Amino acid sequence: MRVLVTGHQGYLGTVMVPLLQAAGHEVTGLDIGYFAECVLGEFAGDPAGLAVDLREVTVDQLRGFDAVIHLAALSNDPLGALAPEITYDINHYASVRLARLAKEAGVRRFLYASTCSVYGAAGEELVTEQAPLRPITPYAESKVRVEDDVAALADDDFVPVFLRNATAFGFSPRLRADIVLNNLVGYAVLTGEVKVLSDGTPWRPLVHAADIATAFAMCLTAPAADVSCRAFNIGTEVNNLTVAEIAGAVVDAVPGSRLVITGESGADPRSYRVDFSAAREVLGFEAKWTVPAGAEELFTEYTTRGLTSEAFFQRFTRLPHLRGLCEAGVLDERLRRISARASA
Repeated sequence: MRVLVTGHQGYLGTVMVPLLQAAGHEVTGLDIGYFAECVLGEFAGDPAGLAVDLREVTVDQLRGFDAVIHLAALSNDPLGALAPEITYDINHYASVRLARLAKEAGVRRFLYASTCSVYGAAGEELVTEQAPLRPITPYAESKVRVEDDVAALADDDFVPVFLRNATAFGFSPRLRADIVLNNLVGYAVLTGEVKVLSDGTPWRPLVHAADIATAFAMCLTAPAADVSCRAFNIGTEVNNLTVAEIAGAVVDAVPGSRLVITGESGADPRSYRVDFSAAREVLGFEAKWTVPAGAEELFTEYTTRGLTSEAFFQRFTRLPHLRGLCEAGVLDERLRRISARASA
């Protein structure tokens, strides 16, 4: 199958592409390269790719592909809160436009990276895909809007599938340090403290990047009748943990570290536990990685690859990295590449 992966130079894409290639798919990437240089240690390299801003994709660039896996997005809540209008521009409008162009180009399957954060403040009960959606951040709201708008495009020849990923964790050569487990392990390695700014009580569902990649690969080849216009929660109930429990796993994984719960940010309203049974029953998907195993993996990779404080807090954290690109004159205030525009 010929597959286009948007965001192939990001945290998830860098893990997903080799898995898809190993499964026999012909993979092409599409990425503007915000995070292309954000690599920790050795990296085997990328597939052939298109260096294109998601907002400027053309229908001709999508012709000839059997499927599009759409990962590219401004990908966390702090960034979305800082610039909600850009989040909607890229995450919502450009994503729906991409799906429309893909359909026009004859792409038959469109896999969209959504998020379990669409459930917002869901409380203690396990939420299924039929639960009310209560997004409380621009990032999560943009995901809900894309699901609604792309679902309207579905027909016998265009099969959209929405994968609502739990919060990702685990090592990728293009590291992200601003997601909860990756952040806590890095902080412990660099400072000796496992620092929790909330009160530690919110629930979070977590899933390893490699498990997310496996779920996408399954959705590529699943019968259309089983997956068309469906949402699937991607993760495992074993990894429904409170932030304090996640932090405890980090203390166990990082020798000499100690837990510090400051509570300075107050109670976090984002709290939800998720039911992942639909992906098991329909796709046969089983997440392999637990949070403790992921914490141990991250500790090993951080220490052997020489993670530094500068890299952790700047290069591998989305918001300061993008700010740095703007200050350096690489991106404008709308996060468009200045050099690319000037040479066009």
